[in-house]
Amino acid sequence: QVQLVESGGGLVQAGGSLRLSCATSGVHFAINIMNWYRQPPGKERELVATINAGGGTNYVDFVKGRFTISRDIPKNTVYLQMDGLLPEDTAVYYCNLRSVRTGDMYWGQGTQVTVSS
Repeated sequence: QVQLVESGGGLVQAGGSLRLSCATSGVHFAINIMNWYRQPPGKERELVATINAGGGTNYVDFVKGRFTISRDIPKNTVYLQMDGLLPEDTAVYYCNLRSVRTGDMYWGQGTQVTVSS
């Protein structure tokens, strides 16, 4: 059974940093595609960052240069380092795994990030 558990959210002032973690189990996450999504209040869920099986990364424009996605394969964990946080980064952040083999999507429960101005 695939499980994704996020942690590391919280309240931070604008300009601050947070590091989100996504602990995975029940799957060899490193051969799949791992994503971080977020859902701001009253808005749709949106993709933030991706790390693929080869370790390549992609970011949406509004986080480029501020956020970094990475992984620790022995720890089965994916991270999202968020620096230079802005109030508009306030959202629930979700870890997501997309199976390369089946296309199935798996989600964590989400972690709240609140950035005060």
